[in-house]
Order: sequence, then structure tokens, then C-alpha cells
Amino acid sequence: MSTGERGDAITARELFAPDRGAAASGRVPNFFIVGQPKSGTTALYEILRRHPQIFMPDVKEPLLLATDLQARSRRSGAATRRRPDTFDEYLSLFAPAEPQQRVGEASALYLWSRDAAANIAWLEPAARIIAIFREPASFLRSLHLQLLQNHTETQKDLRKALSLEQARSRGKRIPRGCPRPAALLYSERVRYAEQLSRYQETFAPEQLLVMIYDDFRADNEETVRSVLRFLDVDDTVPIETTEANPTVRLRSRRVDAIVHEVSVGRRHPLLRTAKAGIKALTSERMRRVALRTTRQSLVFGEPDPPDERLAQELRARFKPEVVALSDYLGRDLVSLWGYGSVD
Repeated sequence: MSTGERGDAITARELFAPDRGAAASGRVPNFFIVGQPKSGTTALYEILRRHPQIFMPDVKEPLLLATDLQARSRRSGAATRRRPDTFDEYLSLFAPAEPQQRVGEASALYLWSRDAAANIAWLEPAARIIAIFREPASFLRSLHLQLLQNHTETQKDLRKALSLEQARSRGKRIPRGCPRPAALLYSERVRYAEQLSRYQETFAPEQLLVMIYDDFRADNEETVRSVLRFLDVDDTVPIETTEANPTVRLRSRRVDAIVHEVSVGRRHPLLRTAKAGIKALTSERMRRVALRTTRQSLVFGEPDPPDERLAQELRARFKPEVVALSDYLGRDLVSLWGYGSVD
């Protein structure tokens, strides 16, 4: 990466070696949902963790095995309060698992990470890997909206955000407080063939399950049952389908900024005082619900219709990735995703 994150990234051996004995005597994940984001990974995580033969921790996106993506977020303090910062903390996520349960974790950035595949194999060579891919133009639109929502991106126009990639690759035009500048290099996220190759070269074919987002949307239950069969757990249990992390539109950056500042108590002493008073009178759960309700009602709305001209340009740009993924799966994604007429 050219944004400077890899220069001080932690190597797998540096991260794991001191605690390798603890890993050998404790529980480590034996399956991983590695991505992509905005492709049903959160919904799949929520469904799987309700299965009696599966344990997944409350923390989604532990992200620790993406060592190339850790340095900047740790320097900036952007890691969430619940996300593990050390390998010991990571292992503690899985300690409650029962001996007979399969243990998994879901970090949608592992597919994008250049280090995660090797780190997973070093930790658990027999791990099973689940990846979900989405049509590139739809994926980038949804990803852009997500990055606006979580304050990584500030440019509301996707075309303009894409035009900033070259400058951002040199460390310029990065929004203040952006925890992971490389996330703004949208084109890097659609290197499907490269992403898959890292896992193909590291794991045996029977350890990889590559899924298509369209199938998950069209028949949620049957797709989940195919995952259960892949994990060798009971695939006849009742399945409660769910939708999680829906795509939304940011209505107002200004209102969103105000709500965000209140939630973290930054900038102004009055905000910090107000937050302290609220904490004294309410539970953490009540505060989370109130903040979520406020953001949903005031900050976010239904997404605007997609820019079809831009979508067509993106399809032309990323058709080779779709062809490569089609070849890997032995499935005609070119027709499924409407790329047949794209030059």
C-alpha cells in the first residue's frame, strides 16, 4: 500500500510467537468469514452465531489478523473499545466456546488484507474460509455509503471520491480523523482475483467456500444451509433469516458531525460535560439505543437511486475481475451481473 500503512505493520510472527503456547492450549477460530463488506457478512455472522454447534464472539470484526491494516488505526486510537489490541485479548474472545462447538470469527477486511490469509494459516492451518463477492458497481456504491456513515469518508459524491484515489494514495486529501486511509482507495477493494489468489495459494480447495451475494439475497435460508454443510454442522436446524447493516444515505454531514461529537464528547468542554451527565443517569444500552435512534431518524435516510452512467463506467473498468471470478467459480457471472454488453 502506498499510503504508508505497511511500513510499520506488525508481522505474524511478532504478533503471535510470544503467545503461541496459549493458542495451543486454548481455543482459536477454525473458520473465518473473511469478506467482503456490504455483501451479507454481518447477516451471515448473526445467523451462524445462533446455531447451537457454533460459537462466534459478540465482537464482530476483531481484525487482529489483518496485521497490515493495524498500524494506522492503533496510532490514531481508532480501534473500537471492544476490538482486541493484543493476541491475548483476541484469544479471550473464544474462551467461552464449548469443546464440541465450531469456533469462528468474522472480519470483512481479511479479504482485502494482504497479510490475513497467511496469518490465519499460521494460527490454524486447517481453518475453513468463507468469502462473499458482490457485483463491483453495486459493491462500491454501498461501500462508499458505509464509509460516509462511519466517518472514514467525507466526499458524498462517489464519482468525486473515485477521482481522489491517486491523491489519496500519496497521502493527500485524506479526511481528518480517517482511521484507515487505504480504505479510500476504492479500486483496490475490487481486485477480486488477487484477493482470492492469496487464499487459493494458502489453503486447500476444500477449505474455501466462495459465495455470491445475489444467492444470499435470493435464497437466504438455502445459502446458509450450504454454509452449515461446509462447516460440518447440523444443517437441518431452524434458521431465522435476518438483514443486518443495511445501506443508507447520509442526509447531512453537518448533523451527523454534531451527533458524532456528542456521542464521543469531543471538541468542546460543554459536550464532554453533557456526555458525563448523560452517562451518570443512563445505562450504556440506553445510550446506544438513543444514539442509534437519533442517527436513524435525523442523519440517515433511504439511499438515492444509483448513478447508472457511473455504474456502467465501473462495469467496463472492472469486467476483467468479473471474468476472472467467473473462471474460478465455473459460473457465468458476466451474464448474471449484466456485463455481457460491456466493452
